[in-house]
Amino acid sequence: MDRDEYVEAVLRAVESIPPGSVATYGDIAEYVGQGGPRQVGAIMREYGGGVPWWRVIRASGVPADEVGDEQLHNLRSDGVRVTNGRVNLREVRWDPTD
Repeated sequence: MDRDEYVEAVLRAVESIPPGSVATYGDIAEYVGQGGPRQVGAIMREYGGGVPWWRVIRASGVPADEVGDEQLHNLRSDGVRVTNGRVNLREVRWDPTD
């Protein structure tokens, strides 16, 4: 898969995450079958503005520092419970097989 195809695959995967669910950067990489969390993060920073980027979160359940407040606000608007600035991945992690 070339770079453009990879970017498109990552963005399609993010678009597939339903409201009320989140995925980690690593989840997206695994779903697409290429790269890792850092590559997905780089794509999201560069191209993710047109997809629900806030549904992709660190594996710790804590948003990235530079978008934290906005991400938590958007997640709450999606119906995701946020406790002490953290999302409980066990409760809301996206399962693409559902």
